[in-house]
Amino acid sequence: MQAYCMKCRAKKEMKNPKSITMKNGKPASQGLCPTCGTKMFKIGKG
Repeated sequence: MQAYCMKCRAKKEMKNPKSITMKNGKPASQGLCPTCGTKMFKIGKG
């Protein structure tokens, strides 16, 4: 799954993506950037 890395300023393939639910009940995915290790976040089912 691809997400935008705020540190690298580019779309990259997410490493170790996990499905989570936000506080408002909507689905999202959270993982790590393969280059810099920063948390990546993508809203929506994936």
